[in-house]
Amino acid sequence: MKQEETSSASSFAGLGIKSGILTQLIKINYKIPTPIQRQLIPIAIRGEDVIGIAQTGTGKTLAFAVPIIQKIAAIKGQALIIAPTRELALQIDETFQKVGFVFGLRSVVLIGGAPIGPQIRKLKGQNHVIIATPGRLLDHLGQKNLTLARVHTAVLDEADRMLDMGFEPDIKKILGQLAPERLQTMLFSATMPENISKIANRYLKKPLRIEISPAGTAPSEVEQEIFIVAQTKKGELLKKVLDEYTGSILIFCRTKFGVKKIAQTIGRLGHSSAEIHSNRSLGQRKEALAGFKSGKYRILVATDIASRGIDVVGISLVINYDLPEKPEDYVHRIGRTGRAGLSGKAISFVPPEQKYAIRTIERLIKTTLAVKTMTGITEQPQQGNFIRNKSRHQAKRRSYGGRFRR
Repeated sequence: MKQEETSSASSFAGLGIKSGILTQLIKINYKIPTPIQRQLIPIAIRGEDVIGIAQTGTGKTLAFAVPIIQKIAAIKGQALIIAPTRELALQIDETFQKVGFVFGLRSVVLIGGAPIGPQIRKLKGQNHVIIATPGRLLDHLGQKNLTLARVHTAVLDEADRMLDMGFEPDIKKILGQLAPERLQTMLFSATMPENISKIANRYLKKPLRIEISPAGTAPSEVEQEIFIVAQTKKGELLKKVLDEYTGSILIFCRTKFGVKKIAQTIGRLGHSSAEIHSNRSLGQRKEALAGFKSGKYRILVATDIASRGIDVVGISLVINYDLPEKPEDYVHRIGRTGRAGLSGKAISFVPPEQKYAIRTIERLIKTTLAVKTMTGITEQPQQGNFIRNKSRHQAKRRSYGGRFRR
């Protein structure tokens, strides 16, 4: 894995990227760096520790993948990427392979829900990048299937999500096995609560902070629509929405039971759909995501946790069939549309008894959302089929620790 410096006029040029990697980026159609890529790549190439505050869809995976690939080409060793879910781990591996395979980069993905035998066999070979979920990584470490002695770069991706899922003890145990004197650490999180700050203070060395799309910032490219609708009438409203919108649609539900029920309803309505939740096998989840990306399935129904790692350009509509438990997750959800310079829409179905949750979201994103109360699904709104509200206000980063009341 040898690269040389370049004076190319590519828009990624000037960031300290070697010529071979620049050429590969152009080949796979990465031509214009996103803000986080422009800021983070030079810092990471210098070997600095980094805290990146960024929402999904900002291009952060490529932002840390490029410096890691370049570093491994120069000084060998290994990089360790820790992610909260299987889907996100596989998405990260896909990015590393797209950029690094031409240089002989080898990666191993250690995730639950997949047979451990093939992972053990792959660990016996040479791997430059280890991409893992915390639990499965600790399983392998406990069985002495690998050592972290050669790791020179560690990445904690979606750290806030990992802590929400109860992985804080696992993260500390893993970081405690790394050699701090020669370790470069990059931590990425959509929010920066106190427990994340404590981990950063303990394990990162004078980190530089990069903040893109601060927490609570609703994407300006996304039109938001709120409907007050009885729980028993959500199915009728869903039919109306699916009939009107012909593009790709991502539907969020809070429970795996709800996801399954909605997918069945969609099938009865004659639409193609797939589902992602914790009861689906790894193979089923991979097939569902691949089918959604390819257009085989027009609609994907998912829970919040299972949806981590869904990075699909061109989603035209996000439907919050249920509001999320935390207001921050509302921002994560609607950020799945309106990516790569495209516009998008987000529609939320809110029962009357959950109106308080709308106010909670508004306080976070510092935007007043237009709300339409539907007393009958056949009733036509006064202005078009839906009331639209486009988020135009960029919110300053704001800490929020509360949850929606039940």
